[in-house]
Amino acid sequence: MPKVFAGALIALAMLLPGAAQAQGGCDKNCLEQIVERYRGAYLAHDPARAPFAAKVRFTENNVEMAFPDGSWDTVTEEVGTPLILSDPATGQAAVFTAIMQSEIPGFLAIRLRIKDRQITEVEHMLSTRRNLSAPPTPFDDPHGFRRPADRAAVVPLAERNTREELTRLGDGYFQTLENNTGEIRNTRFSPDAVRYENGMIFRDIEKGFKLGTYAFNNKVRRVPILVDEERGISLFRGFIDHKGVMADYRLTDGSWRKSIFREPHSWAFLEMFKISGGMITGVEATFIGTSYNQVSPWGPGN
Repeated sequence: MPKVFAGALIALAMLLPGAAQAQGGCDKNCLEQIVERYRGAYLAHDPARAPFAAKVRFTENNVEMAFPDGSWDTVTEEVGTPLILSDPATGQAAVFTAIMQSEIPGFLAIRLRIKDRQITEVEHMLSTRRNLSAPPTPFDDPHGFRRPADRAAVVPLAERNTREELTRLGDGYFQTLENNTGEIRNTRFSPDAVRYENGMIFRDIEKGFKLGTYAFNNKVRRVPILVDEERGISLFRGFIDHKGVMADYRLTDGSWRKSIFREPHSWAFLEMFKISGGMITGVEATFIGTSYNQVSPWGPGN
């Protein structure tokens, strides 16, 4: 079994319902109310507005620092409608949103861990144009960003997948992305599935994979970190590594492409998968450029 996938399975075991026992009785409504208070405190630059524990572990773009710091000091506005996720089984919640830092637009993904109704962990992945080192990754104007309405919707019971299935199908996406050959590995896509990366839309996800478009991805290190069973969403943290040695490569239709990665390079991400009826129906990711082979301060697996 590949080392990365074995690590994902270990993390999956931690995400199963048995992990729910020590989360202080905070259900989805409780978690999402705390998320709302977090957003208000963040925009006001005032931690007193949210229920933080005496000791809070905080990272922004995989850098651990004292809390509050980083964009807590510079955020000026939240843009658009956030997507809020919650997982009572692990006492975690997440937000995909967009912000302004004065005139600087950015896409922000947030993960919170909540224990005894207090926030103990804060993880930010914040993408701005400055954080997207060459080669450029897509970045759109957050003021025009509108995610599909189904992302926040509860999946009907008849189409709902188990926690294990939600994680497995999301991990299959990354199996397909790593050393992409045209083979779809252990996942399925809805014909109308779309992907947003830093607000920019990519249609026909499966077609790109079947062409082998992403053959330059040498390794995808990832771990599942949250499952919102009602909304049918699994959330992963990870890195995509490019060795930079590939030049020209052939797609499955016989045409040739030139790799944009000509030096060692990695992306860091928080990425979520909307899943219904055993198929990925949508993907949303917040990406930044980072040092080649960087690791996460949040633990093993990536």
